[in-house]
Parts: sequence; structure tokens; C-alpha cells
Amino acid sequence: MIARANRFHGHGSLRYLYSRGKTVRAEQLALRFIINNNRETWRLAIIVSKKVHKSAIVRNRIRRRLYEIIRLHQDKIDKPYDMALTVFSPSLQDIDYLELESITVDLLKKADIIS
Repeated sequence: MIARANRFHGHGSLRYLYSRGKTVRAEQLALRFIINNNRETWRLAIIVSKKVHKSAIVRNRIRRRLYEIIRLHQDKIDKPYDMALTVFSPSLQDIDYLELESITVDLLKKADIIS
């Protein structure tokens, strides 16, 4: 799990991110991001809706896997980004960890968040 300082709190920040942020998309995921110069560190929200899977256990498992991937690559994020990863596909519950990591890192590279 990532540190509390790197997680979103409240809906106002997410509303700002969704109204003004840029989006990068893969087949199963979308990354919305914007630079927030008012903060010193980056923040991340992972959104997995009930449309992806009805079971909260499965949705939380997908969320935990994605948080872990971001945690392992957090040292490469050097600017104060606000980011939201949105999951669209229920196939992420069965996908191999290395493949999920590859998809997530490719999104971060495409958004120019990490190099």
C-alpha cells in the first residue's frame, strides 16, 4: 500500500482532476493526470466500479495489486502529479502480475510521468 500522503482525500480534488486533467488509455485501464504545483508529492486514486465486478473482494484485489505496482515504481515519480487510474476490464483479476505491471508502467511512460 502506498503512504497516506500519496492517496486522495475528498471529492473536490478528484473533481478538479476529472475536469482539467489529461487522459492516457490502454485497453483495460485509463490514467487521468495533472500536475499539482500546490503539493510537494504526488497523489493517486484507483477507481474500480461495480460494473467491473460485483464482488468487493475482487475489486479490492485489483486495487491492491495496482497500488503495489505504483508503490514499487514511486521513486521514479519526481513531480507532484495528481493521478487517477480507472479500471474498465474484469480481466485484470486473472491477468499475470508481470503483464499488469507492464500495462501500468506503459501508461505512466505514455503520460510522461516516469521515464
